[in-house]
Amino acid sequence: MRPTKFSLKNGINKKLLMRYACSTMSLKVEIKGMKHGDLIPSEFTCEGINHSPELIITGVPAGTRSLALIVEDPDAPVGLFVHWVIYDIEPAVTKLRGGIEKTPKTGEGFLQGKNDFGRVGYDGPCPPKGHGFHRYFFRLFAVSSLLSIRENATRESILKAMEGKIIEQAEFMGRYKR
Repeated sequence: MRPTKFSLKNGINKKLLMRYACSTMSLKVEIKGMKHGDLIPSEFTCEGINHSPELIITGVPAGTRSLALIVEDPDAPVGLFVHWVIYDIEPAVTKLRGGIEKTPKTGEGFLQGKNDFGRVGYDGPCPPKGHGFHRYFFRLFAVSSLLSIRENATRESILKAMEGKIIEQAEFMGRYKR
């Protein structure tokens, strides 16, 4: 009996193939106490304390030398809006504490870039009133090297520095409206 060759011609569809490929990935990021798609508590927004939430990180793949996190809102009226850029996070880190200071270098030694408010560090959800729900994506990247780029980097400079070095990516989404 000949082994079956698996191809798109033999009935394996792209969705099934992608589901299988994605299921082998282990990297995860989540806001402590939340599930993907939940409402973001107001304490993490411009209507509250506006401090960063505690993030839980699991499944960092072998070969990771650093982690990077970008938080963005694709539903902003101006287009994609960046709320947080943090990079050169040690791969052994299993959580980012809530309320990380808004400085270029954190107490833990991670570096933070500029968000689209023009400030360093985290600035939480603050959609225009009456604009409906916005989605906030916390995108975590496992990177094969330290990025070693200047302080106050932007989303664009982080993405450029990671080109060809991303081992795996994870995503967590929360929602918010005013």
